[in-house]
Parts: sequence; structure tokens; C-alpha cells
Amino acid sequence: MSKRITVALIYDFDGTLSPGNMQEFGFIQAIGKNVKEFWNQSNGLAKKNDASQVLCYMYTMLQAAKNNDISLKRDSFRHFGSQIELFPGVEKWFDLINNYAKNHGIYIKHFINSSGLKEMIEGTPIAKKFENIYACSYLYNVDGIAYWPAVAVDYTTKTQFLFKINKGINEVSDTTKINEFIPLNKRPIPFSHMIYFGDGETDIPSMKLVKEHGGHSIAVYGSEKKLSTAMKLISEDRVNFVCKADYTENGEVYGVVKRILDKIKSDYDFERLLNYHKNLSYKNAQLK
Repeated sequence: MSKRITVALIYDFDGTLSPGNMQEFGFIQAIGKNVKEFWNQSNGLAKKNDASQVLCYMYTMLQAAKNNDISLKRDSFRHFGSQIELFPGVEKWFDLINNYAKNHGIYIKHFINSSGLKEMIEGTPIAKKFENIYACSYLYNVDGIAYWPAVAVDYTTKTQFLFKINKGINEVSDTTKINEFIPLNKRPIPFSHMIYFGDGETDIPSMKLVKEHGGHSIAVYGSEKKLSTAMKLISEDRVNFVCKADYTENGEVYGVVKRILDKIKSDYDFERLLNYHKNLSYKNAQLK
């Protein structure tokens, strides 16, 4: 009766897999600013023009790089991405949880769903672990120089990528298949087979959506301030679990995710058992 099933683990990046915003690990220092100066400039631009904070940080990065003779090629962003710090256990996390899942008849696909920069995430040592990286990115001219935003991901945009994962659509540009009707039982990854990891306000719609559709959401925290945010999220019934951002084998995240996977597998096998007996009853009725 048992069958291998697919489960999606979906991660925010900044504050979830890394203890800060990715621009703070090399890029901001390279343009001669401190963290506070950069974000004051970026957020100030957004407030002054009643504009998207995401688009404004992308613009601020482009202009700052130009003004400081920093390459705007994809490899340059990847170089800064290679300097990003990760929470304890993150680099080994994917193999750790994949092995557990495999031994229990589960196949895991990992996804990033982030307002950070895709090109920088591509420079991290974990980039190849993901089925897809849904994040902000730039357009590049014929010389390979970034000149305009290609994708800007904010807190509401994140939810569309959950439906892409649900329907098995990889392309960000797709506007056709995403709107086609697909019966729930024909979708590659049901919401009940999703586990969402986030740390803050930009993740709330996604965490809530996954939770309300039968999946599980985990609020992670790496500081006392983030713990306060995480506890607020669970008290407001927006997430299922709160865990310290420790992805080691002894960390709470691993224990919680194992139990979620056990439940998903058990629920799946039970549903198949019910369907088997319903079909058996139907066939027996036809033979009479």
C-alpha cells in the first residue's frame, strides 16, 4: 500500500537561513556605507516616493555599485553571496533531512521564496540544494551588466510562488498554466505536503496560506527580538511551530520537521487505505 510521496520544504532566506539581510555581508561594506546608512537611504527613497521597498533596495544597490566602480555582472553579485553567513547546521541540513525522508518513503524538494536577491543566493554554498529559487533578480544587457529589475518579490508576491509549486510550474514568467484549472488531486505538491520556514512580516501571508490549506508553517528566530516576533505569530495562529534557527541534528527544527514528515506520510497512507477499501467495495458491488 505504501508509495513514495513528494513534500516541499519552502524557505525564506534573510533571517531564516541567514542571520541578517544578505546585503550586510560584504556588499554594504564594499560601497563604503554601514548597514544603517544603506537601509535608511533605501527605505527613505521608498517612503519619499510612496514606492515599493523591494524595488527601492534593488535600485539603491545598482546606483551604489555604479558610484563605487563595483561590477554589476551576475558573477559580482554571486561573489558577495559567497560571503553570506548561514545559521548553524544549514549547510548540512538538506542532506540530513533528505536522508530521513528517503528512509520513510518521502522525496523532498527544497525551494527558496525570498525578497532577497536571487543572484546573491546563487553564490552561497547551498544554492544547488534548491529545486528553484524564487527571489528578486535583475535584467542584464548584452554585456552582462545588470540595469533593471526583472523580478521583485514582496510579501504578497510570495504567495503566487506557493501556487506555482503546488501546480508544478517553475517559470516565474508563466501567466497561463498558473491560471488553468487543475483538480486538487492532480496537483504535483498539495498544500498539505508543504512546510514553510519564515521569520518575519514578509512571510506572514505565505505562512498563513500554507497553514490554512493543511500544510505546516514554522517561525524561526535567531535573536531575542525575532523570538518576540515568532511568539506573536503563533499566538495569532499564523504558524504552527516556533523554533530557534538551529538546523543541526540536535536542533529543534530537525525534531519538528521529522514529526511533520511522519504525520504527512501517515495521513497519506491512511487516505490511500480508505480509497482502496472504497474501490474494493465498489468492485464487489458490481460483481453481484
